Amino acid sequence: MNYIFISPHFPYIFENFAVHLKEKGVNVLGIADESYDSLSPRLKSSLTEYYKVDNLENYEEVLRACGYFTHKYGKIDRVESHNEYWLSLDARIRTDFNVFGYKSCDMDKIQKKSGMKEVFRSCGIPVAKGRVFTSYDDALSLIAELNYPVCIKPNEGVGASDTYKIRNKEELDHFFSIKVSHIEYIMEEFIDGAIVTYDGLADKEGNIVFDCCLKYDRPVIEIAHLDTDMYYYVPRDIEEDLKDYGCQCVKAFDIRERFFHIEFFRKSDDQSLMALELNCRLPGGNTPEMWNYANDFDIYREYANVVVDQHFSST
Repeated sequence: MNYIFISPHFPYIFENFAVHLKEKGVNVLGIADESYDSLSPRLKSSLTEYYKVDNLENYEEVLRACGYFTHKYGKIDRVESHNEYWLSLDARIRTDFNVFGYKSCDMDKIQKKSGMKEVFRSCGIPVAKGRVFTSYDDALSLIAELNYPVCIKPNEGVGASDTYKIRNKEELDHFFSIKVSHIEYIMEEFIDGAIVTYDGLADKEGNIVFDCCLKYDRPVIEIAHLDTDMYYYVPRDIEEDLKDYGCQCVKAFDIRERFFHIEFFRKSDDQSLMALELNCRLPGGNTPEMWNYANDFDIYREYANVVVDQHFSST
């Protein structure tokens, strides 16, 4: 199996994927714009070959790298970065080289919040009211429907970066004075609630082979804007309604042989769930290490098992 690993050095814990894929006999072929000498010895020894490009955002360079690997090793079987930033690049390579997994035509539904809403609604999962707006007048018209407060955030992007809670017209005016002109924004009714997530790994057939959840002590938007501390943890059990909605999402988004991190609001008023967004990759930071400690397994090794053998060995 030939597995192109985009940006295998970042974050550093992702080199574990290369290590365990190699153990399974996979040709792990790295592409990044980092110098080879700066890679860790462990990563170097796990890569069959590494192709340095000057700029990973220059698709022509990446295309040449993939062509080189194809000529030398044969058909490419997988392309992954496990990184939100490179999901579109992964998909473009898969499209051009006919590789298993999400293609470019799938990106709107897994990276744009407006596209995610359509999929959530299609399987009957509640979402916050709202839509993309195009102008100041359009924003005022939408606020007339939603009422203050509202939440404004980029239609494409993760986390609470460039996200605003708008309580009145003055704050709306301020947003329009600082907003990035080329970014498409979406406005939603503000939801009062805690964030919970349904996370895990699906195999090639879309079967969920591992799942868990995360709970946060406060909304991410509050953490970002107040520059405050926070914590999150892996509960022992997954609440039944969260698991039910999560499983529906995995099926509706046709998630196969990849990780998922699906965010929901647990509403304060009635404790019901409302879908927030989908992330077709691992949760950020050191969360995979938390999984390992919580479950006494190695998620990187298990991922390699799923890719090569279609088998998750831990129970």
